[in-house]
Amino acid sequence: MRVTVTGATGTIGRALVGELVARGDEVTALSRNPARAGLGVETLEWSEPKGEPPPAEALRGRDAVVHLLGETIAQRWSGEAKREIRDSRVLPTRNLVTALGDLPEAERPRTLVSQSASGWYGPRGDEPLGEDEPAGSDWLAGVVRDWEAEARKAPGRVVLTRTGVVLSPRGGALEKMLPFFKLGIGGPVAGGNQYLPWVHLDDVVGAVVFLLDMEQGGPVNVTAPEPATNKEFSRTLGRVLRRPAFAPVPALAVKTLYGEMATIVTTGQRAVPRRLQELGYEFRRPGLEAALRTVV
Repeated sequence: MRVTVTGATGTIGRALVGELVARGDEVTALSRNPARAGLGVETLEWSEPKGEPPPAEALRGRDAVVHLLGETIAQRWSGEAKREIRDSRVLPTRNLVTALGDLPEAERPRTLVSQSASGWYGPRGDEPLGEDEPAGSDWLAGVVRDWEAEARKAPGRVVLTRTGVVLSPRGGALEKMLPFFKLGIGGPVAGGNQYLPWVHLDDVVGAVVFLLDMEQGGPVNVTAPEPATNKEFSRTLGRVLRRPAFAPVPALAVKTLYGEMATIVTTGQRAVPRRLQELGYEFRRPGLEAALRTVV
């Protein structure tokens, strides 16, 4: 398969490129700075994803595109940061879809796998959330809704990977948590009953590759089979690190530290990967403790 990957230098992108190459696929990466990408595959320049379409030669004749661009959400949400989080998702997706539509049908990739997020659902308590649930009403859900709306305009098969909180050796929400847990001052936040739709990096990559080979389109929750409550996650992380993790952390303390971004921790979604399981995907890291041990 010939696959083009945007966001290829990010945590998910690098792991995905490595897996695609290992299984024999021909990979083209898009990067703002190809000379510094260091991916070991053909890398073409897309210098202004928010302002212009990608080069047609990066898309022409490919079988699929995996679109992973987006500013990290795990940061303090200032007004400027919120604009960048939204624009870095919506505008490049719009430009990519425009470029796909401009190609002759015979030269156009038949599949677009576009990264999305479990933030689509908004804060929903302990309700199990499959892919048919409507979008939430908070700011992040609005961003995801607009992001998906741009991707859905692409010709051909469109898969929207609503990815949960990714556990990886670097970056993301876990990186923000680890310093406190390593000091033995981590613990359940805001009561700890809210669900965390976690997923190991290996399963994000595994799911994307699996979905490239499928024929189905639409949204797919890329989350572990058993979402954990914040309390379960905290205690498991403490056990893995051999540190106490029982001291309750008031929601106000997290909000003071991270601002509005703290809502990701103080609220949550019990997103479940119904479609992946129906399609027969076999999770590589289904258990929380084993998954955490591979990343810390």
